[in-house]
Amino acid sequence: MKFLLDHDVPDDLAFSLGALGHPVVKVREIMPATSTDDEVLHVAHAQERILITCNRDDFIAVAKRVAHRGIIILIRRRSRALERAALIRLLDRAGEAGIVNNINFA
Repeated sequence: MKFLLDHDVPDDLAFSLGALGHPVVKVREIMPATSTDDEVLHVAHAQERILITCNRDDFIAVAKRVAHRGIIILIRRRSRALERAALIRLLDRAGEAGIVNNINFA
């Protein structure tokens, strides 16, 4: 799976996903800081990337009106290690079929 990491997602998740063989791009690498959530989701969809974000409320609303390839809402935890573990568990448990075109929480 290909991923697009929103501004609020810790950089170390890009490294972890990349180490697992997933192509990862960060929003800040390809879009202006002033990009709207709608624009971010449009780019993710156009590039067939799953968006990973911590911005639950905004992206759940945006997903109702903007096509997407899939969204993973990363829930903040006490440590980055716990966040990484939750994300990896989700990917292992749901697989591509459970991630693509769905909204998941990790």
